[in-house]
Amino acid sequence: MEASAGLVAGSHNRNELVVIHGHEEPKPLKKLSGQVCEICGDEMGLTVEGELFVACNECGFPVCRPCYEYERREGSQLCPQCKTRYKRLKGSPRVEGDDDEEDTDDIEHEFNIDEQKKNTDIAEAMLHGKMSYGRGHEDHDDININAQYPPVISGGRSRPVSGEFPISTYGDQMGTTLHKRVHPVTDDHASGRWDDRKDLVLKERMDEYDDLADPDMAIIDEARQPLSRKVPIASSKINPYRMVIVTRLVVLALFLRYRILNPVHDAIGLWLTSIVCEIWFALSWILDQFPKWFPIDRETYLDRLSLRYEREGEPNMLAPVDIFVSTVDPLKEPPLVTANTVLSILAVDYPVDKISCYISDDGASMCTFEALSETAEFARKWVPFCKKFTIEPRAPEWYFSEKVDYLKDKVQPTFVKERRAMKREYEEFKVRINAMVAKATKVPPGGWIMQDGTPWPGNNTKDHPGMIQVFLGQNGGLDVEGHELPRLVYVSREKRPGFQHHKKAGAMNSLIRVAGVLTNAPFMLNLDCDHYINNSKAVREAMCFLMDPQVGKKVCYVQFPQRFDGIDRHDRYANRNTVFFDINMKGLDGIQGPVYVGTGCVFRRQALYGYDPPKGRKRPKMVSCDCCFGRRHKKIPHGEADVQGFEDDKEVLKSQMNFEKKFGQSPIFVTSTLMVEGGVPPSSSPAALLKEAIHVISCGYEDKTEWGLELGWIYGSITEDILTGFKMHCRGWRSIYCMPKRPAFKGSAPINLSDRLNQVLRWALGSVEIFFSHHSPLLYGHKEGKLKWLERFAYVNTTVYPFTALPLLAYCTLPAICLLTGKFIMPEISTFASLFFIALFLSIFITGILELRWSGVSIEEWWRNEQFWVIGGISAHLFAVIQGVLKVLAGIDTNFTVTSKASDDEDFSELYAFKWTTLLIPPTTILIINLVGVVAGISDAINNGYQSWGPLFGKLFFAFWVIVHLYPFLKGLMGKQNRTPTIVVIWSILLASIFSLLWVRIDPFILRTKGPDTNKCGINC
Repeated sequence: MEASAGLVAGSHNRNELVVIHGHEEPKPLKKLSGQVCEICGDEMGLTVEGELFVACNECGFPVCRPCYEYERREGSQLCPQCKTRYKRLKGSPRVEGDDDEEDTDDIEHEFNIDEQKKNTDIAEAMLHGKMSYGRGHEDHDDININAQYPPVISGGRSRPVSGEFPISTYGDQMGTTLHKRVHPVTDDHASGRWDDRKDLVLKERMDEYDDLADPDMAIIDEARQPLSRKVPIASSKINPYRMVIVTRLVVLALFLRYRILNPVHDAIGLWLTSIVCEIWFALSWILDQFPKWFPIDRETYLDRLSLRYEREGEPNMLAPVDIFVSTVDPLKEPPLVTANTVLSILAVDYPVDKISCYISDDGASMCTFEALSETAEFARKWVPFCKKFTIEPRAPEWYFSEKVDYLKDKVQPTFVKERRAMKREYEEFKVRINAMVAKATKVPPGGWIMQDGTPWPGNNTKDHPGMIQVFLGQNGGLDVEGHELPRLVYVSREKRPGFQHHKKAGAMNSLIRVAGVLTNAPFMLNLDCDHYINNSKAVREAMCFLMDPQVGKKVCYVQFPQRFDGIDRHDRYANRNTVFFDINMKGLDGIQGPVYVGTGCVFRRQALYGYDPPKGRKRPKMVSCDCCFGRRHKKIPHGEADVQGFEDDKEVLKSQMNFEKKFGQSPIFVTSTLMVEGGVPPSSSPAALLKEAIHVISCGYEDKTEWGLELGWIYGSITEDILTGFKMHCRGWRSIYCMPKRPAFKGSAPINLSDRLNQVLRWALGSVEIFFSHHSPLLYGHKEGKLKWLERFAYVNTTVYPFTALPLLAYCTLPAICLLTGKFIMPEISTFASLFFIALFLSIFITGILELRWSGVSIEEWWRNEQFWVIGGISAHLFAVIQGVLKVLAGIDTNFTVTSKASDDEDFSELYAFKWTTLLIPPTTILIINLVGVVAGISDAINNGYQSWGPLFGKLFFAFWVIVHLYPFLKGLMGKQNRTPTIVVIWSILLASIFSLLWVRIDPFILRTKGPDTNKCGINC
C-alpha cells in the first residue's frame, strides 16, 4: 500500500466515501508448500531416490538431514518425540554407539516393506478420500477452495485446511497424490535395483565427510540452534529462597494460631479487628508469593535469527509486524511525544517492507493529523541518519538530550557535521510542532479548516466519519537517499452518538481490523504514544521467541518490561515499579508467562482472533501383544493418526458460514483472518482495500459479533490489558517475558503525588471491575483447565489486591486508637510467645533479602515499593473499591478529578507540583492521628511513671511503622521548601481540633486518684 495523496474519510453506514487516489497493487506472497523440519523450519529435503527424508523410522518425527546429522554428532542422538536412538541411515557417517548395529546400509533389511507398503496404501487411500471430498476432479497445478468459498475468501494464503495449499511432490512415486509421505516407502523390491545403488554409498559418505570439513558448516549449524534459551536462577540463590518461604508459611500459621487462641478480653473489638486484618494479609501474601516460585531469565540469539531468516542472496524471511500507537487528546498527550515514538518506530532495525505503523487518533484531532504529516516529512531525513550511524535511541528528543559521549564508537569523519545538521533540523521540526499545539488551544468558531479549504471531518469529536491517511508507503515513502520507508498510516475510527465505543480497547480493535485489511502482518506490537523504542533491535528480540520453530507456535505474546525516563533518582513514589517488573514478572515467566501490561507487547494475530494454540503432535499409542513375554509396540500408520486432523479441517469448512457472525460483515477482513502467515488477498485492489478499511472502523461494525467478547482486546474493564491476557492464557496459550540488556522501550510516568495516585486509582478500579465481572479469575476458565493454578493465583491477586485497602486502613488506625485509649491488640506475652513474633519478623526480613539477591533489585527500590503499597492502599485502592462497588451495585460512576497548579520550570519540578484531590484525605488523616497518638502515648507514660513504658513500646512500634511508610506522602504534602497549600492547612487544623477534644477527654497530665466509695459512707464521708 503506497502513500496516498489525500485523506480517505467516509461512513459505511451512510454510504459516504471521499475519492481515493491510485495505489500500487500489493505484491503476491509466496505460497506454502512441502513439509518442514520441526527443529529449524527448513524444508525436509529428499533422498537420492527422490523420497522424503525420514530421520526416525519409529515415529516419523519430521527432522531434516542436517539437524539429524547434528543431533547424532553433537547431541543426545535421540529422536525429540519418541526418544528412540537415531539409527545410522544410508550415507551418514558413523558416530559413537553405532558399533552395536549391523554394518549395513540396506534399509530394506530393517523393515518389513510388504507390511509397511500395505499400511501406507491404506493411509493414502484414506487421506486421498478426505482431501478430495467435495472437490470433483483433481487439478494439482491449481489446488484451491474456490468451490467452497466466494472468490474473495479463496485467497492464496488462508488458514491451512486440508488441500488448500499446493503440496510439493517428491519423486515419480508421489505421482498425483496429495499425501505428504512420512515413512520411507519404496517400490523397488528387486535386489538388482539395490545393487545398482551400492556404488553411490561410498561416494555419498565421502561427500558427508567433506561437508563436515567445510568451514560453512559451522555457520549452518549455528543457524539451526535455538533462537533463545531459558536461564534458570542459580540453585544457590533460589533454593534458600524457597526454603525461607516454606519456613515463613509455617511460622505464619503458628503466629495466627497463637493470636486466635489468646484474645484480649478488655479490648475484644480491637483484637478481633486485628485478627481479621492479619488473616487477610496472610492470604494476600500467599497469592503474591507463590507465583514467584519458579523465576527464570531468558537469553536471545539475534545472530542465529539473522542466519536462519536473512540468508545472503535469498529473500528476507522475517515475519512482517504491524505496530499500533494510540493517542486521544493532543493537549494531554503532546504531539511531539507521539512524533518521537513514531520516528523511533520508522527507524527500527528491521526490514522496511516488513514494518507498518498505524496511529489511532481517537480524538479526531487535526493537530495530531498535521503533526503526523510533519513527522512523515522529517522521517525522510531522520531514518537514514539513524541507520547510517547506528545511533541509540532513535527517538530524537531523547537522543539529543542524552548526557553521554555521543562520539563513542563513531568512526565516520562526517558524523559530527551531520549530527549538528540533524539537530538543527529537529529543532526546527519541534518549533513547527509546538506552533501547531499552540494553535490548537483556540478552536475557531466555525471549526478547523484543512489547507485545501475543506472543513476538517473530525470537528465534532463525538460525531464524525472514519478517516484513514496513508502517509508513507512503498512508492510514496522514500527517504532523502532514495530508500524505502516503512508504512505510516493515520486512522481515526468513526464515532456517532448512541454507540458504545469502548475507549482504548475499542480503538485497538479498530486498528486490528484496519491493519488486517491493509497489511495483515502475523504479529502486532502495541505501544502507548509516550513509549518510544529505546532498543532498535526490540522487534528482533521478540521474533527470537515468536518465530522459533519449537516454542514459538504456542506463544501468544512477548511482553517487555516498562522502563521510564524523567524520574528522580530516589523514585519517591515507586514510579519505576521495579519490584513488579523484575520480580513478579520473572516468576510468572516460569509458569505460563507474564500478564499483559498494556504496552510494549508483541502479539500473535491469531491469538487475538480467539483461536486456541496449536496442539502438539500426539505420540503413537502403544499396543501390547499378549502372546509375547515382553510388551511389543505396534506403530500406528501416519495416515490414521492424521484422520482426526482432517476431521477438524472439515469442521472448519463447515463453520465458514459463521465467520461473518464472528468477525463482522467484511469479506476481505474475514479472508485475512484465514491467512495465518499474513498478507492481503492478491485479487483486491488498493482502492477496494481502503474502502473496506473504512468499513471495518465504522461504529456499528462490531454489533452482533464477538469483538470485545472473545476477539481482540476484551471489553468490560478500563484495564483491558489484564483481561485480554487472561483470556489468552485460559485458552492454553503461554506468554514470554523478554528483558534485553538495553531496555526495549521507555516511556514517561507521572512523578508527582496526585497524578501518581490517580494512575493507581485507574488500575485498581479496573481490577475491581474484573473481580465483579463474569471474567473473575476466581470462577472463569475452570472448565477448560488450561490455566495453570499458580498462574491463576497471580490473576486472582491482580483482582483482589485493591480490597486490601480495607484491612490496611483499619490496621493503620489501630496504633493511634491504642495509644489514645491505653488498650492494645495483644495480651501480655511470655518469653515463649515472643519467639513467634521474632521468627515472623526474621522470616519477612530474610525473604526480602533473598528475593533481592536473585532478582537484582536494590534495597532502596524494594523499600520505596513497600512505602507506596501503604500510601496507595489507604488512598487510591480504597477509593477504587468504593467506586467499583457503587458502579456494580448502584450503577453510579464517580470520577475523582485532579486540579493542577503551576510548577517551576526546572528538572523534576513536576515532582513538587501539588494537585489537590480527594485521594489525599485518608492518608493525611491517618498520618495526623498517629502523630497525635504518639504524643499522647508518650505524655501519658511520662505522667504515670516507669511501669507504663513497657506496654507503650509495642504501641509506639506500630505507630512508627505507619508513620515511616507514609513519610514520602508527607514530603509530597509539604512540597518544595515546605510550601504547604492552604487546603492542607485547613484540613490539618480541622483534624487537629477534633483530636484536641479527644486529648482533653483523656487528661493525661491530671493525677488520677482513687476517692472514697460513696456507696459505703455517703457524700459526707
